[in-house]
Amino acid sequence: MPDLAAFRSEFPVLERKAYLNAGSNGPAPRRGIEAAQARLDSELEIGRGTPAHWEGIDAIRDPLRATLAALLRTTTDRLAITGSTTHGMNAVLQGLALGAGDELLTTTEEHPGLLAPLHAARQRTGASIRTGPFGEIAHHIRPETKLVACSHVSWVNGAVVDTDALAAAAPAVLLDGAQSAGAVDVAVESLGCDFYAAAGQKWLCGSEGTGLLWLRDPEALRADWTSYSSLADASDPTTMKPGAARFDTYSIPGPALAWSHAGAELFAATGWDWVHTRGPELAAGLADELSANGRTVAPRGDTTLVAWESGDPEAESKRLEAEGIVVRHLPGTPYVRASVGAWSSESELERLVSLS
Repeated sequence: MPDLAAFRSEFPVLERKAYLNAGSNGPAPRRGIEAAQARLDSELEIGRGTPAHWEGIDAIRDPLRATLAALLRTTTDRLAITGSTTHGMNAVLQGLALGAGDELLTTTEEHPGLLAPLHAARQRTGASIRTGPFGEIAHHIRPETKLVACSHVSWVNGAVVDTDALAAAAPAVLLDGAQSAGAVDVAVESLGCDFYAAAGQKWLCGSEGTGLLWLRDPEALRADWTSYSSLADASDPTTMKPGAARFDTYSIPGPALAWSHAGAELFAATGWDWVHTRGPELAAGLADELSANGRTVAPRGDTTLVAWESGDPEAESKRLEAEGIVVRHLPGTPYVRASVGAWSSESELERLVSLS
């Protein structure tokens, strides 16, 4: 069993606040900031124009890829290091052969980070977009459906999509894993999806500007969103790297990669099984206590998100922030949402209930 006090000490913000918004950005780990600073110091003192600079970035990116592949229980050749969840989803939507008559099916609970790429794909290709309820999305698949693109875990309420039903019925599935990667146990190859995109800065507590994209068959997706780093040989612009590396986001700064790698290694050293057990258990307890306290909690899954109805969600989130509790309101919904991580404490959640 990990030492909770020692684990919490890795996140200095917890000394001052109950940080319950990893669904937006996770708490910054001390060692992540230290790794980023060390990389910045190197760039300041050694420069950024020698082969050693680029080799140094590769020496961070490749271990990060390996750490994240181990987390998702997959292989490195299927995993790209991207700039965000949305970067990964854009790469998929730009690489698919979409056209008029093709349908993109999504749900009524999606984040703008997915909706924007979907609508851009519609404008670019002539494909149509149709929506259905999150909990029933597999039942809305039709012969013309080319791709189902939806959240693995709903950012609104923490519900989990029926991946088995999607895998059985959909021709191709793109999952937005922003609220699942790092938060809950994900064996990505068992989800039945074809593509899985996720964020580095949320439940992995990495730097903003980082993310990942898993592809079941990287060679089957056209690489339309390419860069210098997509090439197997810089002197031959016609030959892409093998595997998912061709979809890497080239311009991620070294300090951001260093931060993200250090954060992921912190969780790996602490024990992902413990992280994936403690967070959802604490969240379930919070949901029960809020319900017992008279709050209406949104239907949810066995995840780390808890949302409850409020007469004025924005005002309530601001009031709680003034009390040292960081949650968020969800625009366009009646909800305030708490994101409960393994770093959260029982006393923080008890205080949230007492003030809600």
